Amino acid sequence: MADATVSTFRGVFGRQGGDIIIALGVILIVMMLVIPLPTFILDLLMALNLMLSLLIILLVLYNRDPLEFSLFPTILLISTVFGLALNVSSTRLILGKGSEFNGKIVRAFSTFVVGSEGSQGLVIGLIIFIILVAVQFMVITKGATRVSEVAARFALDGLPAKQMAIDAEYSSGAITEEETRTRKKHLDDSVSFYGSMDGATKFISGTVKVGIVITMINIIGGLIVGTTIHGEPLQQALITYVSLSIGDGLVSQVPLLLVSVATGLIVTRSVSEGSFGDEVKSQFSRQSRIYYVAAGFMFAMGLLPGFPWYLMLPLAGITGLLAFRLGRKQKAEAGAAEADEKAAGTEPQEISPVVPLDPISLELGFGLIPLVDKDQGAELLERVTRIRKEAALDLGLVVPRIRIMDNMRLEPSEYTFKLRGTEVGRGVIRMGHFMAINPGGERDTLEGEPSIDPAFGLPAIWITESEREKAERAGYTVVDGPSIIATHLTEILKHYAGEILGRQEIRSMLDTLKKDYPAVVEEVTKAFTLGEIQKILQGLLKEQVSIRNLVAILETLGDFSSISKDTGYLVEKTRQSLGRQICLQYADDNRKLHVLTINPPLEKIIIDSRMETVTGDVAALESEFQRNWVNSVANTVKSARDKGSWPVILCSESARPLVRSTIIRDMPDLVILSVPEIAEGIQIESLGEIRLGEF
Repeated sequence: MADATVSTFRGVFGRQGGDIIIALGVILIVMMLVIPLPTFILDLLMALNLMLSLLIILLVLYNRDPLEFSLFPTILLISTVFGLALNVSSTRLILGKGSEFNGKIVRAFSTFVVGSEGSQGLVIGLIIFIILVAVQFMVITKGATRVSEVAARFALDGLPAKQMAIDAEYSSGAITEEETRTRKKHLDDSVSFYGSMDGATKFISGTVKVGIVITMINIIGGLIVGTTIHGEPLQQALITYVSLSIGDGLVSQVPLLLVSVATGLIVTRSVSEGSFGDEVKSQFSRQSRIYYVAAGFMFAMGLLPGFPWYLMLPLAGITGLLAFRLGRKQKAEAGAAEADEKAAGTEPQEISPVVPLDPISLELGFGLIPLVDKDQGAELLERVTRIRKEAALDLGLVVPRIRIMDNMRLEPSEYTFKLRGTEVGRGVIRMGHFMAINPGGERDTLEGEPSIDPAFGLPAIWITESEREKAERAGYTVVDGPSIIATHLTEILKHYAGEILGRQEIRSMLDTLKKDYPAVVEEVTKAFTLGEIQKILQGLLKEQVSIRNLVAILETLGDFSSISKDTGYLVEKTRQSLGRQICLQYADDNRKLHVLTINPPLEKIIIDSRMETVTGDVAALESEFQRNWVNSVANTVKSARDKGSWPVILCSESARPLVRSTIIRDMPDLVILSVPEIAEGIQIESLGEIRLGEF
């Protein structure tokens, strides 16, 4: 039982030891204001206070970012209260013991630091104390307070603009979502930090004022106690209590001076790549000429009559030597840079021999710039971000950043999408207007400019705000400019997903997946090259099959790697392993697929016409037969759609890729499934059979 109790105590103390120590320290500081302390404990705490102040200023000097020491405002409060508590405790002992006071640190400051004893030491000590307090109060503390106020105000005023800048970078794909959260948290912490520092600097100024009051009270009270209670002569009491009061004041002001300097340093430094020492070394060694000028000035001063030449001339020599070494170092660095440029085979002003193209870019005419203007909400940027997320969820494709730029060669209202520098989509946006799209059927006529929906090619009309309500009542789909571009982008991503997926993206996907599924990734990468995996994944994306379940895809490739390396064969086997996913993509809410089948003799003709090509197997049908076949498919599908169904074509495994090759040019959105892809639990409803007249 005792062992269990000890173990429990150790566990709690181990987890919360830091909090317990801090709590005890704060309680001790408060108790010091009331309970007398022995001189030994007082000396220990004064030494601890001096060491704490030294650690604070060293932490500030060696930190790169002020937020690395975000506890500084709280530590500032605790250290000032701690110093005041020590001041009160020392005052109690000095007034109580008088000449018998044996505090070593206070005695040391009252004699050694002052430099002499007696009346001269009292005068010198008092002058040093006054100067120290004046410098600290009027220069350091006041300056740090002002800088803190300005920093807090500018940090708060600049917060919205900085947040919008971070959102714009995230929307353009320059940074990840995790980096966005990190930057925003750092921004919020910066505002909170400088706001806290604005108030924390008041602690120091208040402590300096209180230190002056306590010292004066010590001197006056000591003279009264010494002459009236202890019966000491006035001169002896003056020497005793004034010297001890000055020593006590210096003991309290020196740590406070270190903390004040640390406060000034932390609020005047900006975020940098190195510590304060690194910055000084870097920024003071950039120009050698300034040291030549300084050396010449010091040399001239040494030649003037009355100046200590034995000091000026050596300083001039040291400065000149420093200038010479810095100049030689800069020349060596410049020569190395020039050699690197020559070794690379390029001149400083030459461009790279390979100019990379953006994977996806959106170019806008100057009239559409307000859609991405941060001052006007930049609604399009937010939509682009959502589309990239949706593409990752729907297709399993991490869309690279989409660069948005203006293009003066476009008409003011035009925009264009480019895939690696090649245009893949274009449209027109009428700013201040809405596009009313007719989804089909007879509608009331609207007043406006006729147009075509750029995403789906449906007839549309540009209308004004006043016509919007009327169009919605008439059954039109009414969308604004950003929605048009966003929808167009979505369709382009779906249509060109296979081209967007490159080998570098696949390598990143495999590296990420390898952390959790190393066996699967290693097996597949041994059996297939990166290019072969790319072709299989592209084959899936071309038919809108999501590759998000990459583990199942790779496991299927591993299962059939010993049977065949044919891309078409492996695509079909992979589709079958994703059968449930594919079926649910096209089934209705009741998990029912509405299908059209193919007349068996007609399907056999398509299979027999198989021809192998570089890009895969295709059906080589005669031109007239091909035309009749496409017309039959189109008519059958239209008949099913007129009845309210959106059918897919169901055929055998061997016929599926061939059927798709015959109709992809005329009906690219028509879905073709094979029988092995139908998952368990999916119901099939046949809407008819595709046949030609003679079959």
